[in-house]
Amino acid sequence: MSDTAIGSHAIPSPAPIPVREIAPWLVFGLLMLLALYFVGAEEGATSIIPGMYVHEWVHDSRHLLGFPCH
Repeated sequence: MSDTAIGSHAIPSPAPIPVREIAPWLVFGLLMLLALYFVGAEEGATSIIPGMYVHEWVHDSRHLLGFPCH
């Protein structure tokens, strides 16, 4: 026999995810967002670093990812 009553649907609660398992993915995501900023938007009015140094450094990446820069 079963200990549960007929018709009762006990929904198990999800197990918590430890922070040490999530932290590497959060760091990786933030680094990828930073890289996307430098490749895609580090130019003109939104520029953090003055000059065209970053633009020239990531120039081929911009074309590879489809960002216009000319």
